[in-house]
Amino acid sequence: MSGHFEPLPGGGATVALDDVEISIIRSLAVQLMELIGPGPAAEASGDPLAELFAEGPSEPPADPVLRRLFPDAYSGPGEPASAEDAEERRAHSAEFRRFTENDLRAGKRENALAVIRSLDGLTGDGGGGAVLELSAEESRKWLGALNDLRLAIGSRLEIGDEDDTDLLFRLPDEDPRKPMVMAYLWLGGLQETLVSTLMP
Repeated sequence: MSGHFEPLPGGGATVALDDVEISIIRSLAVQLMELIGPGPAAEASGDPLAELFAEGPSEPPADPVLRRLFPDAYSGPGEPASAEDAEERRAHSAEFRRFTENDLRAGKRENALAVIRSLDGLTGDGGGGAVLELSAEESRKWLGALNDLRLAIGSRLEIGDEDDTDLLFRLPDEDPRKPMVMAYLWLGGLQETLVSTLMP
């Protein structure tokens, strides 16, 4: 079972993780939460309803990782036919972002926090690791978090398509990107096996 998820009876998934793997996933999930930010509730003036009515940003994030996690909704393939079309796309994207980004950020924070909490709740197996068991709902949150982690790492590695991924396998060991590449590929394997456990 080590290294990949397997289905649990009645839904959910299980995977054996060693202490290093637990530490890596937890650290990446914490970094993801820090990158996404605390959200409007933490910045509000104590009003519990403030988050419900808070509008999100209208401009894309400056950080390329956040732009990958929160892309423009109307940035279609190819260049706009005219300056007017480009301006219309920007306006539609800004409006969409204003009303959806806060919820998207909250969902991504919730998924990352679910990963952290489930890892923090593990008890060791006596051999330097533990077996993680997830409910169907926890599995979906893990899947979302693994996807976000891969998008974030892929953005830092400037992976744009499948050809870029193929190049990663040929990086020399002394390349400073190698540890990040190994994490990216490993998380991809975890994600793939988790998807298979959730399929009917």
